[in-house]
Amino acid sequence: MQWYRLIMGVLRRFRIPYLLSDECKVKLWYWLSFGKTINLKNPQTYSEKLQWLKLYDHNPKYTMMVDKYAVKQWVSDTIGEQYVIPTIGVWDRFEEVCLDSLPEKFVLKTTQGCGNNGVAVVKSKSVVNMAEIASKFRKAGRRNAYKMLGEWPYKDVAPRILAEKYMEDQYGELRDYKFFCFDGKVKAMFIASGRSKGQVCFDFYDEKFNYLNIEHGHPTTNGSPTKPLAWEEMICIAEKLSVGIPHVRVDLYEVDGHPYFGEMTFYHHGGLVPFKPAKWDKIFGDWIKLPIR
Repeated sequence: MQWYRLIMGVLRRFRIPYLLSDECKVKLWYWLSFGKTINLKNPQTYSEKLQWLKLYDHNPKYTMMVDKYAVKQWVSDTIGEQYVIPTIGVWDRFEEVCLDSLPEKFVLKTTQGCGNNGVAVVKSKSVVNMAEIASKFRKAGRRNAYKMLGEWPYKDVAPRILAEKYMEDQYGELRDYKFFCFDGKVKAMFIASGRSKGQVCFDFYDEKFNYLNIEHGHPTTNGSPTKPLAWEEMICIAEKLSVGIPHVRVDLYEVDGHPYFGEMTFYHHGGLVPFKPAKWDKIFGDWIKLPIR
């Protein structure tokens, strides 16, 4: 495990994948993650199929869908503006952000970021260290999920800074409800909780909210999260937003029983994190029907 982390760190630090072709970097990351050669000619597992989609499913709409600012208009047009978190401002560079113009609480994001890279939750701007946030965002602005991991939709996303309204749920945080959608059908989801406590947990469920014994990237709470009040509405939203897409994860929030859109994620964990138990890699893979090339 130590050699794996060492190689990954060197590759990222010196941006070696930037020099490789898309196919080479996909093959390299897969081999480092799973210790075996990927089957791109006849992919079977979820992890393999995500790499295939990176290389061969290049719908130009995906670029708009992963842009955290541009996607808002599309979501508003598709399901209604009531599901979109209000935007406070958007800037081309962090230096343009004016703290005085922002409310006491707000959230800053990079428009091209993935995961938690380039996200700052500010609960009190009177005590916030903007120099520290600026340093974090400059690093995030230099990251490129396409050049590093071959995640094609991020290739042409303009790096900008987005400020959104601060929102909090009944748990004192903003839990993520992440729905795995396959051509407009939800098959599974997980609840990401504990971010405010620094201990993130993922609890997986099926489309009927039956608990699934899956560990993927983070520990579980063994099914302690409760079913969201807007469960059926959230399923409907996720399915509407994912129609016609072989696979995408639709991330939502819930505040006072009302769902809000979070983001669209085409490659969960980059398809580079093993499932526990391993059988779920094949089960999720069976749900993806790859388009004909």
